Amino acid sequence: MNYSRVPAWILALMSLLGSLALEAQSAQAHAEPAMTAIVQGIVRDSRGRPLSGATVCLQIKNAALVTGHTDAAGAYRFSAVPRGDYTLRAEMGGYANATVPPFSLARDESRTIDITLQSGKESRPHDSSSDLPEFFDEPHFTVAGVTDTTNLGGHGSDTIVRNREALAKATASLRKQPAAAGPLSSNAAKEKSLREAVESQPANFDANYQLGKLLVDEGRAADALVSLERASQLKSNVYDCSYQLALARANTGDYERARTDLQALLTAVNRSSQEKAESHHLIGEACEKLNNPLEALREYQRAAELNPTEPYFFDWGSELLLHHAAEPALEVFTKGNRMFPHSARMLEGLAASWYALGSYDHAVQRICEASDLSPTDENPYLFMGKMQALEAAPSEAIIERLERFVRLQPGSALANYYYAVSVWKRRKSPEDGKTVAEVKALLEKALQLDPTLGLAHLQLGILYSERNEFSNAVAAYQRAIQATPGLEEAHYRLAQAYRQTGENSKAQAELQLYEEISKEKAAEIERQRHEVQQFVYQLREPATFSKPN
Repeated sequence: MNYSRVPAWILALMSLLGSLALEAQSAQAHAEPAMTAIVQGIVRDSRGRPLSGATVCLQIKNAALVTGHTDAAGAYRFSAVPRGDYTLRAEMGGYANATVPPFSLARDESRTIDITLQSGKESRPHDSSSDLPEFFDEPHFTVAGVTDTTNLGGHGSDTIVRNREALAKATASLRKQPAAAGPLSSNAAKEKSLREAVESQPANFDANYQLGKLLVDEGRAADALVSLERASQLKSNVYDCSYQLALARANTGDYERARTDLQALLTAVNRSSQEKAESHHLIGEACEKLNNPLEALREYQRAAELNPTEPYFFDWGSELLLHHAAEPALEVFTKGNRMFPHSARMLEGLAASWYALGSYDHAVQRICEASDLSPTDENPYLFMGKMQALEAAPSEAIIERLERFVRLQPGSALANYYYAVSVWKRRKSPEDGKTVAEVKALLEKALQLDPTLGLAHLQLGILYSERNEFSNAVAAYQRAIQATPGLEEAHYRLAQAYRQTGENSKAQAELQLYEEISKEKAAEIERQRHEVQQFVYQLREPATFSKPN
């Protein structure tokens, strides 16, 4: 085209239109990548069954509502979702609506949120509330679903988040208390007698059942299956036998079959509250193993409602804490502490919950109470050791208890190490020779008891470094790495010690190892976090918890 003959006003209009078109293309190109987030999940009823045809509503803050429906498997999916702040709601005729608390979506994020709808005819899942003990009051929270652990938030740095996760796992590990085994000779004689009875009378129900139960009690579930299956075939309507068979299957890893059998048990009439609670609790354990924590939580809660014993309450609270629901866990452990004031592990659960919520002082008081309640139990002291690790100056209350730990268990390497760390942090200055000597003696004793305790070698190296004894520090850090190769701080401090001695090439090599290990560890922690689904919960009204005096 010969633009020289085109009027100027037309050229100006063409230029303006071209500019607007480019701006629109640029805006579209910029907006499209943000439309990449995904929100998906499954809607279930209170028994864990998927709900088909439920309405799911996703709404961005101060903007339009997007509505979808669940398919035959109860699944819903919103794709190409813009980043932003959202709320999510599910509803269905005959069920109470469930709303997920507000959450944020980042670009390229995939968020999985499962939702449970309670029947409008039920005030509680599974059974009528008339079965509950009169003193059992309604919890002040509801758990509406689960989501991937993409951003834990929390109080302080990622190191503190790691520490609170470690305490939550330590609390959950207290669930299984080792059973006191009877005299070996007595059990062996009883087993021999029962086996002889089964061989001579294969159709003897009582002999088969008693043999199977004995083997389950001794931790030999695989051996117990034959006897319990035979007994169940002989009498299919005996609760104790059916429960022991389900327990044996769960203990051998057949969780799906165990859950199915237990659910069938619960449909039978005339079951006592204790029997129902026992079955619900074992279903909870099976569901946790089957990676269905939401159903596991429902089962643990139902067991505690039907039979409010210390183990059931503790398992309910620790399940909440393990899946990052610290406020509900605090409520359960608080109630459990009131009902079972002589339970040290209930106090440990309270301490871990307070710590997860960022309240170090409350956590300290509760863990000290647990230690005072059971001074010979090492678990509260180990909790204290983990809690003090990130504190610049541990409380005097913890130092006093750790000193008692050493006094009561002088042959424990960890007792000497944890007390050494607490005394070290209390020192007044690098010139505090008396404190340095005490700490050095405690660390050396810990290493004498356990030469593979890498943390003690590391702390000894820190002590040497602060006193400018760099050759001794280098040797201590090297021993720490030899004992625990993945101890990233030891590599970092060894690099600093090498620089002080003028060995720059070695310092650079250690720094590189430190960076590699840090990245690997961060990736592994992130993987583990994604494996532990986070509960999405709502406090129905402000809950008040009794604070330590």
